[in-house]
Amino acid sequence: MNIIKKVNDAILTPLIVLLFALAVAYFLFGLMKFIMNQDSEEDQAAGKQHMLWGVVGLAIMASVWGILNLISESVKGLTS
Repeated sequence: MNIIKKVNDAILTPLIVLLFALAVAYFLFGLMKFIMNQDSEEDQAAGKQHMLWGVVGLAIMASVWGILNLISESVKGLTS
């Protein structure tokens, strides 16, 4: 049990936080591209795609975080 907590604290949690940050940065990049290119339909479409995939990435990471917490709590309940 202790090894699972150490792996979660040392590897998984920082990795999930990093991926959340990358998804937010990707979304903000798309937003910036969308706003700064008001005269170009093509660049606005690319900005929308970046924003969409940023939101999809955030949703996936939130799901992964929830699943890992569920597994962690289930293992915790089995060992106590």
